[in-house]
Amino acid sequence: MPKFFIDHPVFAWVVAILISLGGVISILNLGVESYPSVAPPQVTVSATYPGASAATAEKSVTQVIEQQLTGIDNLVYFSSSSSSTGRVSITLTFDSGTDPDIAQVQVQNKVALATPRLPSEVTKQGVVVAKANAGFLMAIGVRSDDGSVDRDALNDIVGSRVLDQISRVPGVGSTQQFGSEYAMRIWLNPEKLQGYHLSATDVYNAIGTQNLQFAAGSVGGDPAPNGQAFTATVAAEGRYSSPEEFENTILRANADGSVVRLKDVASVAFGASNYGFDTRYNGKPVAAFAIQLLPGANALDVSKAVRAKMDDLAPSFPPGVSWFTPFDSTTFVNISIKEVVNTLVEAVVLVFLVMLIFLQNFRATIIPTLVIPVALLGTFMGMLAIGFTINQLTLFAMVLAIGIVVDDAIVVIENVERIMSEDKLDPKPATQKAMGQITGAVVAITVVLAAVFIPSAMQPGASGEIYKQFALTIAMSMGFSALLALSFTPALCAAFLKPTHNDRPNWIYRTFNTYYGKLEKSYVGSVGSVIRHSPRWLMVFALLLVLCGFLFTRLPGSFLPEEDQGYALAIVQLPPGATKTRTSVVFDQLLGMMKDDPSFEGMMQVTGFSFIGSGENVGMAFIRLKDWDARKETAPEFIQKMNGKAFVGIKDAQVFFVNLPTVQGLGQFGGFDMWLQDRAGAGQDALMEARNTLIGAASADKSLVGVRPNTLENAPQLQLKVDRVQAQAMGVSVNDVYTAIQMMLAPVYVNDFFYGGRIKRVNMQADAAYRTGPESLRSYYVPSSLSKDADGQRSMIPLSTVVKSEWIYAPPALSRYNGYSAVNIVGSPAPGGSSGQAMATMENLVRNDLPNGFGYDWSGMSYQEILAGNAAALLMVLSVVVVFLCLAALYESWSIPVSVLLVVPVGILGAVVFSLLRGLPNDLYFKIGMVTVIGLAAKNAILIVEFAVEQRAAGKTLREAAIEAAHLRFRPILMTSFAFILGVLPMAISTGAGANARHSLGTGVIGGMLFATVIGVLLIPLFFVTVRRVLGDKLDEPSKQFIEQHKVRTVQQDR
Repeated sequence: MPKFFIDHPVFAWVVAILISLGGVISILNLGVESYPSVAPPQVTVSATYPGASAATAEKSVTQVIEQQLTGIDNLVYFSSSSSSTGRVSITLTFDSGTDPDIAQVQVQNKVALATPRLPSEVTKQGVVVAKANAGFLMAIGVRSDDGSVDRDALNDIVGSRVLDQISRVPGVGSTQQFGSEYAMRIWLNPEKLQGYHLSATDVYNAIGTQNLQFAAGSVGGDPAPNGQAFTATVAAEGRYSSPEEFENTILRANADGSVVRLKDVASVAFGASNYGFDTRYNGKPVAAFAIQLLPGANALDVSKAVRAKMDDLAPSFPPGVSWFTPFDSTTFVNISIKEVVNTLVEAVVLVFLVMLIFLQNFRATIIPTLVIPVALLGTFMGMLAIGFTINQLTLFAMVLAIGIVVDDAIVVIENVERIMSEDKLDPKPATQKAMGQITGAVVAITVVLAAVFIPSAMQPGASGEIYKQFALTIAMSMGFSALLALSFTPALCAAFLKPTHNDRPNWIYRTFNTYYGKLEKSYVGSVGSVIRHSPRWLMVFALLLVLCGFLFTRLPGSFLPEEDQGYALAIVQLPPGATKTRTSVVFDQLLGMMKDDPSFEGMMQVTGFSFIGSGENVGMAFIRLKDWDARKETAPEFIQKMNGKAFVGIKDAQVFFVNLPTVQGLGQFGGFDMWLQDRAGAGQDALMEARNTLIGAASADKSLVGVRPNTLENAPQLQLKVDRVQAQAMGVSVNDVYTAIQMMLAPVYVNDFFYGGRIKRVNMQADAAYRTGPESLRSYYVPSSLSKDADGQRSMIPLSTVVKSEWIYAPPALSRYNGYSAVNIVGSPAPGGSSGQAMATMENLVRNDLPNGFGYDWSGMSYQEILAGNAAALLMVLSVVVVFLCLAALYESWSIPVSVLLVVPVGILGAVVFSLLRGLPNDLYFKIGMVTVIGLAAKNAILIVEFAVEQRAAGKTLREAAIEAAHLRFRPILMTSFAFILGVLPMAISTGAGANARHSLGTGVIGGMLFATVIGVLLIPLFFVTVRRVLGDKLDEPSKQFIEQHKVRTVQQDR
């Protein structure tokens, strides 16, 4: 193959240009995101039962749906929550790699089976099945600059003019509005109703029968009598469209001609269709909604398209209303990707300088520099083919790949240069001879490095998805690199290099040569001395091994590093039963506390909604920090500082500042996510008791910290009981009583009306003054079916005579997990512990401290961790084994791979030491760095060992062969290693967005390569010698095979 390309250089250029073109086209078509979608696909089922308590919602909605969720393909687990606002949500989580569309259709079909058994109020509101994409892409706010438009009107603008348009932008998965559009609100006055002898049900029925749309047909239509000259459609009056029309709804026409209308017993006005949310930006009211991304969409394109759409819609807003983005995750994506691209460019420049100093020949240095972009562009082509996106992981893989790609080119050029100067050949024959010598080594290095990375792509679960992005990207760039090293590089060498050598180097080269000469001389001497005192040095190696094992266990474990994404989240929780007004006051205190902070830019607060549940006593805030360059502290530092301040300064509420999750959709990080299940049906009280026992035991355990239930605490509830005997005696049915209460206290959805070009809802409820506490029941009346009053009308029975009320404490939300009543418990391992140990401790506590009938299950990150198990350690072993087998196959020997792989622990020790010095944990990036170090350390060893084997075959003694190979390969090893280390250096010292991930990866790889190069080049010859001596070779004799062949030759000559 190389020979063909050396003879046809234009052909080689054409191949390179085609690869580059393919790469450029691929880049334009690849999605861009911060992280690939590694979270397992989820489908959510949500329904609303207006006015229901958590227990009612659970019994009549959640369980009915859950019982049908069987036989769904790839379903891993499902959890549900029924809250006291009547909202029910069930989240089903599927295996990684499941098609979310098929999962959604299957769930939809199962929910359809449950629908006939659901209460009519629920089916009327609709049961929604949707693909969930955890985490918001961006939030958009609409505000009135002069305050002339109030929040309800702003919410109506968003709900009626903006949401539908934005939902249709390609790539938008779903939208969530924190608020709602207008509805027609009918506020009943129960006392007036009683005066007219009417019940709420009468009002409900009257509106239902009068606010209607009819299809009235046509006149003169075919078949018509002869002579009919025209035809026309008939339009009947349709639905109401203004409060005045509703006010004139007739409730009753009396015999004397008088009429009772709706306006006599209620007030009618436009209002929000549901209350309980309050959104503000820096204390001023705004209407806000959040956007979620469709899986696999390009975040940057979608964000651009959404902004363009908003600009398009803005002219239709009332004067003085504008839009802005309080939260946008793509700024982080943009900047972090830009930072990695800068790192890529810096890496190429540094690699170029290293090669220039070592090769001291500008033409020779240009060749690898031309090869780098071609190999990387080829990799983009491969990424498009297997459906990857441009994200931090694939770009990190490219930064690592630069160092590896250059390797292949350097090995070729270094050899061609050496042969040209030693054998005094012209470039073309020199290249042909060189390629004959090293084609094997190039293939070996490629196979080994690809083999190191492939096993890690096999890991299950979310971490496997992350490894896969890395492993396959590097493996593809390795493939292209080898292809180019055997085609494009030799063609360039033959056509481009000059046989004359630079006899008068400039002072930079002269200085370098002087020092390098000294270094090489002392290195060769050191290798000789190491081989002479081999037992002493083998002891040193054994000590290094022990040290490596010991330090490795000292590294704290972690999943992914926390990133500074330019935002923080604040979660606010007040005591149970606190109102929205009290929650808003806490937010005002928070704003006051932060607004003078130099890092703070703005706060978007949402009262009534939070990740732990909804209710008037909770809320959350998106806090926007200034640009990365404009502030001194990182987001995690800001969060820590604010948590301290809030703990001291805010007394009425618990406030937690937290960072955004690094990877969208993998839940809260660190720590564990456990569900305690009531498997024997012991009931809610028993479950709460078990929960408290477990949390008590966990807080006494030193290896756990922050163990807490991930739910809202019990809140006061008003429990109603109907005295059935009394009710029957008075002619009132239980159904009538509860219907009357529901119509007054819950916002009841009556039907629809037409306004502003859209269909909107009509909601009915008692006026605010009649919904304040248990005493309100005295104002509610139900007509009796048995007794009449003096006027001959039905007597009105006050509800307080048949209903008894008492205050109780009950959970505001009930959770279930995999079909059992359950409670979610979260916590973290104590500093220095691993999440695996913490999970084992919790399992033991459940088994030993709780009565029978209680079980546990894991979800989220903990489930992923169990799924991956100890796969990380296994992967390392598997990577090493695969490399061993590949080498054994390539060299037809079991001993060579051993001497190559003994250097691996030295590299790992370097990675561990550097990470410990910088205080970095053993996370996913560190593991990826270790895999890279295994491959590269092995590559250094291959270069030395392969030459030593050749020297042995040429009849040198073991000592001579080892020293000569070390001497010959010292320069290319230093060159490739320093090219790699300097290529990764910009990563390890970078700052700004996404820096933590780059530090984690860069630091380990640099440490590993430094150790593998500095200590490794001394020990590799020693390993080779030791392994051969173990197999019976003598130190100062030629190899047995050589002696045998020599004997045979001598015998033949004698004959």
